[in-house]
Amino acid sequence: MSEARLILASKSKARLAMLTAAGVPVEAMAANVDEETLKEGLKSEGVTARNLADALAEAKALRLSRGIGAGMVLGADQVLALEDGRMLDKPADPADAIAQLKLLSGTRHKLFSAAVIAEQGIAVWRHVDIATLSVRPLGDSFIEQYVESEWVNIRHCVGCYEIEGRGAQLFSAITGSQFTIMGLPLLHLLDYLRIRSILPS
Repeated sequence: MSEARLILASKSKARLAMLTAAGVPVEAMAANVDEETLKEGLKSEGVTARNLADALAEAKALRLSRGIGAGMVLGADQVLALEDGRMLDKPADPADAIAQLKLLSGTRHKLFSAAVIAEQGIAVWRHVDIATLSVRPLGDSFIEQYVESEWVNIRHCVGCYEIEGRGAQLFSAITGSQFTIMGLPLLHLLDYLRIRSILPS
């Protein structure tokens, strides 16, 4: 196998755990990208949810790649889009989480999970995967109890849920990969890592 380093341009525990569990040799470093400013600028230009996820993932990968020299840098991001095109961000506080879940109740939304690999400051691979999730009608008391008990786990989650935990109770139907819902198009990434001999084929 190759001696190339794979570096996750994020301190996301969920993404690092996914990669580690899949047997990918990886280390994590903060990308130090001003995500909110970049996101607002792109939204003001009318960028789609898919392209926003891709652009944010690329910004993280390129920023870190330019600073470390040798190594493959993986940037990743996820964007949630409602059926009318509006995008939701991570909840600011429990009240915001409750409001978001009431908005999602009884509707469908899409999650766009993007991954970009950069080397020497150049993007060499990218993929955006999509999952469609149908939220069942949620009772107000359920939402309030759910947020109260799960806030520590969902405060950094777009959509206010961890599909691998109690968040599964929010849904009536899901189309797409669970890895994509968790924030990384993992199967496509593993394919590329095998091509690059980071993983055995």
